[in-house]
Amino acid sequence: MKLTTFSDYTLRVLMFLAAARDRLATIPEIAAAYEISENHLMKVVHQLARQGVIESVRGKGGGIRLAHTPDKIRLGQIVRNSEGSAPIVECLSGQPVICKIAPACRLTPILIRSFEALYNTLDQYTLADLVPDDAQLSHLLSGSTPAPYAVQASAESVD
Repeated sequence: MKLTTFSDYTLRVLMFLAAARDRLATIPEIAAAYEISENHLMKVVHQLARQGVIESVRGKGGGIRLAHTPDKIRLGQIVRNSEGSAPIVECLSGQPVICKIAPACRLTPILIRSFEALYNTLDQYTLADLVPDDAQLSHLLSGSTPAPYAVQASAESVD
């Protein structure tokens, strides 16, 4: 299972804004911090603003900020919204599907339960769990750190 780049960028934007709660941030600033495309971030920011997760302040000195405190922003809902409603497998699309094993397939309900478990787990966490009140994330995103390094995936708890 893999989240889309859109979901990844959505979470990154929210983490940046949570780490910079005391001020407005800009798309170029966030793009530079993560070394990712401003164009992609504009789409992410637009969707987050339409959903009321962030606020956009126009004009000179404008920028974006969280519309709610990080402890009110549930990760499960954010990922559900950013992933959209595309079916996880073709046979769940509601469209006629030609699949030889459909009458005997047991995979579909397993996949449905798996995705529900993913979202239920994400629902147990908020943005506040990703961005504790220490300065480490802010420091890493400030641009004053060495080049990025490879991250080893881990199943360690964030609790």
